[in-house]
Amino acid sequence: MAKETIELDLKGETCPLTFVKTKLQLEGLDSGDRLTVIFDYAPAISNVPKSVKAEGHIILGIDVEENDIWKVHIEKA
Repeated sequence: MAKETIELDLKGETCPLTFVKTKLQLEGLDSGDRLTVIFDYAPAISNVPKSVKAEGHIILGIDVEENDIWKVHIEKA
């Protein structure tokens, strides 16, 4: 059965809200579901993946887009 992939656009948000909103979104997902979080706030690129990994989730990758946009791909544990 295919797992769900959700996209969460957090452009314009700053820490700690970037992690709080990511965590809340992950709580609503099933194990194995994937979440792509979009940021334009540079500190979130190190803070959010570190915090998500500390909670046991998997960082699948981080993409750098144009105009200082980052996409963090997460799989829920």
